[in-house]
Amino acid sequence: MSFGEQLRKRREELGMSRDTLAEKLGVSRSAIGNYETGVSTPKEDVLLRLFDALQVDPNYLYRDTFRHTFVYSDEERRMVEEYRALPLSGRQMIHSVLDSLTEMQEEWRQDTTEENIRTIPLYASPAAAGFAAPVFQEDYDLIPVTGDVPAGAELAVRIQGDSMAPWIADGSVVYVNHDPLQSGDVGIFCVDGDMLCKQYYRDPLGMVYLFSLNRRRADMDVVFHRGSGRSLTCFGRVMVHNQPLPEGHI
Repeated sequence: MSFGEQLRKRREELGMSRDTLAEKLGVSRSAIGNYETGVSTPKEDVLLRLFDALQVDPNYLYRDTFRHTFVYSDEERRMVEEYRALPLSGRQMIHSVLDSLTEMQEEWRQDTTEENIRTIPLYASPAAAGFAAPVFQEDYDLIPVTGDVPAGAELAVRIQGDSMAPWIADGSVVYVNHDPLQSGDVGIFCVDGDMLCKQYYRDPLGMVYLFSLNRRRADMDVVFHRGSGRSLTCFGRVMVHNQPLPEGHI
């Protein structure tokens, strides 16, 4: 039901003629007709008198016309009237306070959003796909786990070298989790103090092979024999689709 229809309904409920309502509002009888037919709408001062004359609040007349429009409560209307009664300096003070509160609220929302976004470290230079690089240090940036970053990622590493190309290109970023390695998985390894990104395989006799996916760089493969005395530490599993192991090596 429109504003005008609600107005007419309420006027008739009160047994009030258009002439009587017009007199209460200080407008002409034809103006009441225009309000009820939707030809025009009351001005603000007339509208306030209309609410009093019909003994209703704004929600009654506007509830169907403006379902999603904000309507002042009595308390809010009182605050608006008090604001209008203030001198210019008082209004300027209110503006300053509102601006400060709005800025504080925006900062709080931003801080809350940032707190809810999980971040992981992106190590800038520790992994080499074929070339030795230092072990993880403090050289990293925090990146948010959004968009292209897999949800299960626990750290990220920027790759150097082409021994894992084309599946892992030189300069690309790989994402790593701490899931147990299975044969065929790609991992980040520390070999005798140097960091490498390689494909992992462990044979039934316990020998460990670290393969380069780029077989033109097979010279960069690493093999660990029992009792070799070399050190090997796995920092995690690279989150890529498993690639077939090199033929002739297993």
